[in-house]
Amino acid sequence: MRSTLQNLWKEHRLATFAGAAGLLAVAVAIAGYLILKRPEDKSCPDPCVLQTTTTAEPVVHAVNWPLYGLNPERTRYLDATRVKPPYTTKWTFKGRRLLEYSPVLVENALYGINNNGMAFSVKKTTGKARWYSEVATRNASAPAYSDGMIYLSNLEPGQVIALTTRDGSVAWKRPLPGRTESSPVVVGGRVIAGCECGTLYAFDKKTGKPLWDTDLGGQLKAAPAVSDGVAYIGDYSGTMSAVRINDGSVKWQSDSQGTGVAAGDFYGTAAVAFGRVYAGSKDGRVYSFNRDTGEVAWSQTIGGEVYAGAVAADTRNTPPSVYFGSYGGSTFYALDARDGSVRWSADSGGSVIGAASLIGETVYVANLDKTETFAFNAVNGEKVWTFKDGAYNPVISDGVRLYLTGYKTLYALKPRTPADVRRKAKAAEAKKTAAGKKAGKKQG
Repeated sequence: MRSTLQNLWKEHRLATFAGAAGLLAVAVAIAGYLILKRPEDKSCPDPCVLQTTTTAEPVVHAVNWPLYGLNPERTRYLDATRVKPPYTTKWTFKGRRLLEYSPVLVENALYGINNNGMAFSVKKTTGKARWYSEVATRNASAPAYSDGMIYLSNLEPGQVIALTTRDGSVAWKRPLPGRTESSPVVVGGRVIAGCECGTLYAFDKKTGKPLWDTDLGGQLKAAPAVSDGVAYIGDYSGTMSAVRINDGSVKWQSDSQGTGVAAGDFYGTAAVAFGRVYAGSKDGRVYSFNRDTGEVAWSQTIGGEVYAGAVAADTRNTPPSVYFGSYGGSTFYALDARDGSVRWSADSGGSVIGAASLIGETVYVANLDKTETFAFNAVNGEKVWTFKDGAYNPVISDGVRLYLTGYKTLYALKPRTPADVRRKAKAAEAKKTAAGKKAGKKQG
């Protein structure tokens, strides 16, 4: 009897344990499903409208490109219709190491920094170096220019530093409690940049005096975009924040739709246009936030993690649009800025990890797999040009030439005139004829 009771107790315990294990497995499965379940893309609610579009004034003479993304809103659009393929290379400049970010351009000089922390200035007309300045051991951001100074954020050591444009000497520098790859923005006398420590900082641009710092909760890798006194920046907690630049107070914060392993971390820099904030996320989506409230107006899955910053613009021949590529995919997209619908898509030749630029009616993007730069017609996505270099953030312009950042080399490219094209065709024909005559003599 005792043996029978013992057996029954063992069977009961086994059944209990099995039931508990089963319940635990179900609970884990449900939790995993809830964590990993991907919410559907959000559609733009009615009435889905944009604020009045603001097509940029056409560029007639040479202009500056003083910030990463061109302007504080980081729209990356210059209305320079004369700058278009094909091109002739006027000069090249060796950056010595990886050039992950494009330089900025002011008056007669370009200012850049390589991945090993060597800042430099290059003459715009000749490509000759004006000066070099070793300011860090590792860098992954672009400079910002204002009033005879350039401002840099460095990974190692984590710092924000100001250099004179005259000779690259250090005017001031401020250490940070973490690394930074957040390209600074200069507006309202303030230099604003994020830190991987999760804090957004503002410094006086003349003295480097700290003005305010705001903890936003997640690692800040993106560059802040500024519009109407508010800085917009995403972080690695999947949060987009709007911060008032006068005192660092938070206007709003809004979350992505990312969950679990597909967390909606924001690495890429946002672009502010049409009353919206546009940013890509590592969850494979592009988001459009209401600039004033932070409400998600729409989200659009484009596949692959989105590290690249946005282009946001309307041209003479295109509606308001945003342009993105993704890492892990090979498709470049033009999305309708109003509702996120796909206007066109094109083969980018490989993963895109850097921001594109829109010059005139041509959008330029580099792919990391082949280290090439492609140019697409912004109207229909037709590929119109290929350059055999470029990997990250490839193109800026002064409205006269195109300045292309290759893997380790800067190129100044001059648009070919019809006369240039004719001369090249004539030279090619002459070379072909000469080769034919030479071959004929050998046969004779």
